[in-house]
Amino acid sequence: MATDETSKPRDFIREIVANDIAAGTNDGRVQSRFPPEPNGYLHIGHAKSICLNFGIAKEFGGRCNLRFDDTNPTKEDVEYVESIQEDIRWLGFDWDELHFASDYFEQLYDWACELIRKGLAYVDSQSLDEIRAQRGTATEPGTASPYRDRSVEENLDLFAKMRSGEFEDGTHVLRAKIDMASPHLIMRDPLMYRIRHAHHHRTGDEWCIYPMYDYAHGQSDSIEQITHSLCSLEFETHRRLYDWFIEKLEIFPSKQYEFARLSLTYTIMSKRKLLELVQEGKVDGWDDPRMPTLRGLRRRGYTAEAIRNFCSEIGVTKYPGMTDMVVLENSLRNDLNKRAERRMAVLKPLKVVITNYPEGQVEELDAVNNPEDESAGTRKVPFSRELFIEQDDFMEDPPKKFFRLGPGREVRLRWAYFLKCEDVVKDDAGNIVELRCTYDPETKGGSAPDGRKVKGTIHWVSAAHAVEAEVRLYDHLLKIEDASDVPEAEDWKNYLNENSLEVLTGCRLEPSLAEAEPGNPVQFERLGYFTVDSKHSRPEKLVFNRSVTLRDTWAKVKKKG
Repeated sequence: MATDETSKPRDFIREIVANDIAAGTNDGRVQSRFPPEPNGYLHIGHAKSICLNFGIAKEFGGRCNLRFDDTNPTKEDVEYVESIQEDIRWLGFDWDELHFASDYFEQLYDWACELIRKGLAYVDSQSLDEIRAQRGTATEPGTASPYRDRSVEENLDLFAKMRSGEFEDGTHVLRAKIDMASPHLIMRDPLMYRIRHAHHHRTGDEWCIYPMYDYAHGQSDSIEQITHSLCSLEFETHRRLYDWFIEKLEIFPSKQYEFARLSLTYTIMSKRKLLELVQEGKVDGWDDPRMPTLRGLRRRGYTAEAIRNFCSEIGVTKYPGMTDMVVLENSLRNDLNKRAERRMAVLKPLKVVITNYPEGQVEELDAVNNPEDESAGTRKVPFSRELFIEQDDFMEDPPKKFFRLGPGREVRLRWAYFLKCEDVVKDDAGNIVELRCTYDPETKGGSAPDGRKVKGTIHWVSAAHAVEAEVRLYDHLLKIEDASDVPEAEDWKNYLNENSLEVLTGCRLEPSLAEAEPGNPVQFERLGYFTVDSKHSRPEKLVFNRSVTLRDTWAKVKKKG
C-alpha cells in the first residue's frame, strides 16, 4: 500500500480536510472518489489524482469510491473499465465502493424533470452551432434562445420524447435556465442533456439521452455524499455550475476543490493525442514503454512504489507548472537502487581471448547481488578463456582521460582479474573484431598483491556461457520539453523523438538472466536498470527493456546545448 505521508508537511488540500474534521463538518466524515472516464488507459497524470484521493481517505480514516464517468457511450469500452481497475490495484490502492455514473441515470433524469418544473431548465431545438454562436464573449452577453420561454408542460413533454427515442441526434438538447448575461460563460444556460443513439457498455440501448459531465458530476458526488470532490484546476470555472445544480435541487452539498494537474516534460498527457499515436502505429500500443500510461510505465519497469513516491514528492498545489521528467526518473532510480539485483550484460559485444588462460578451464567467481542490500547475498559467475566486453570499453587510440582498455593498457574485470590488451585483431575492412589479452592470476577478486593500481573497471561475460538477448533502449517520447509550445497550425507529431527507441540484437548476458521474469528489475552493471519485456519476451528469445539509465544523460545534453 501507499507509504505513510503523515510526517510530510501538509498540502492545501490536506489542510482543508484536517480543518473540516476539526470543525466537525459532515460530522468529521471524509469521503473522496476517483472518477475516471472509461475512454482510455490511465497515465501518470491520473496517478497523481489516484494517490491524492485514495491517500487522503487512508490518512484521515475516510473512504474512497471508484466511480466511472460513463456518460459518453461512443468513446467508452469495458476494456478501459477493466484496465483502470487493474491499474489502480497495481498502484497499491483499492476502493471502498465501485460505482458508475450510469447507476444514477434514472435519478439524474428525475432531477432534470424537477428543474424543468421549477422553471430552471428547458428544451432547446437549435443546433449546437447556433447555441454556440449565441453564447456571447467575455465582454458581450449571450443571446437568449428563441425556445427559452417554452412552457413547463411543453418542456416536460419534449424531454420525455427525447428519452423515448422519438428524435434524431442533434435535434434537441436540454439546457439549464440560468443567466445569458452572466459574466461567467459557463452559467449562460449550459447544456444538461444531448440525444445520442448509441449502445452503452452497461445500459445497452435503454437510454438515448445522456447527461453532460457538468450535470452528472456534482449530482453523482451528492448521491454518494462525497465530502471532498477533488478535481484538476481546469474545472475551477465549473464549480459555480456544480454548486448551482446542488443548490437548486436541494441535495447533499458536496464541495469541489481544485488542484494543479501534472504536466511532465518530454511527453504528453492528452488521451486524444495518445490515441493518435496508437491508431497511427507510431507506438507499440497503449502499453508502449515510451508512453506515459501506467501500462507503458509498468512494462518499461517502473514500480508502483516509485510512482507513488514521485507523486508524494511533487506535492499538490493550486499553481500549474511543468515537472521535469528527471524527477520521475530519479524516483525510479532511488527505488531500484535499493531493490534491483546487479547482473553483467554486454550490449555491443567485442570478443576477448585471454591467451595465457588455460583452454577449457572454467572458474566460478563470486559476485555481489546488491551492494545496497546485504541480505541479497552473492551469486556465481562463470569465467573462461573467451569473454565479451563492451565495444565502447576499448579504444585503439584512447584520449588522455579514457581509463578503460587500450593497447598495452590494463584494467580490472569486475569481480575477476586484471586484464591487459596485447594485440588487436581486425577484419579485411579494418574493423576491430577481437582483442588478444593476458590476465594476471594473482589479481583474483580485483586487487594486486604488489599494490599496483588500475583506474578502470569494466564488466564482461563468459562467451561460452552467455545468454543471447534483444535489448531495447528507450528514451523520451518527445524531443522538446513542452508540447504546448507547438503552434496549433503545426502537427505536434513532428516533434516526436526519432531516437526514442534503439533495438540492440545479439547482446550477451550472464547466464543467470536466462531465468529473469517480467516485474523483477535488474541493474545491468554500468548500463542502467532493465526488466524483461512482458509483451514480446519468450524463453527462446529474451527481450529486455531499459527502464532508466544510471544517470540523467539528458542533463548533459542540455548543458552542451
